[in-house]
Amino acid sequence: MLIKSLVRKRAYLTTVNEKATLQEALEILEDSGFRCVPILDDSGKIFRGNIYKMHIYRHKSQGGDMSLPVTYLLKNATKTIKVDSPFYRVFFNIRDLPYIAVLDQENRFYGILTHSRLLDMLSDAWNMKTGSYVLTVLSDNNRGNLAKMSKIISKYSTIAGCLTLDVRNGELIRRTLFTLPSGVSETTMKNIVQKLEKKGYPVPEIEDLESGLTIKNDEDSLEDKIN
Repeated sequence: MLIKSLVRKRAYLTTVNEKATLQEALEILEDSGFRCVPILDDSGKIFRGNIYKMHIYRHKSQGGDMSLPVTYLLKNATKTIKVDSPFYRVFFNIRDLPYIAVLDQENRFYGILTHSRLLDMLSDAWNMKTGSYVLTVLSDNNRGNLAKMSKIISKYSTIAGCLTLDVRNGELIRRTLFTLPSGVSETTMKNIVQKLEKKGYPVPEIEDLESGLTIKNDEDSLEDKIN
């Protein structure tokens, strides 16, 4: 299970008991340095929601009672995913949250999946750390384009990563980002680009991961080139 492998488990987290006061929760947040932590029940197994430092500070600055239970300022009670949820669902739920709570099959609190861990996973999948070049290749929505582009590249190099963008309904052009592995020479990269464009797949942008430079080709009339 992909999500399970990315989760920071409950035993390693700072949490707040649902019976704690706002003052006690603030002290825990200040000591931990976190801006937000999960609120759990007495058993430590049921996720109640999150408590944010900023909300407590705002409450305190307005003369609010700090002896109120932490659940008074509880947030994100329904922002959870299951440990075996489809991976795409994470993106619809995590959005602006620093993390999302993860529950097991019995709806018990399993841990959290953080934004940073999710981005690290995407970076690893894209192979940005060990790749040589990233080619942005354009195509239309015709079936088989991904296979054809991959076949062209595979004649000269393995493919270290692949990400397709602009796949919404109505899009005329798709951008597919191919990461070439480390060790691919500039000559080989240019040969791949030439072959792709010869077959009707423009390459408007090439990123050199080693130097950090981006090469932009002429994007004029790209739709005409594809069509």
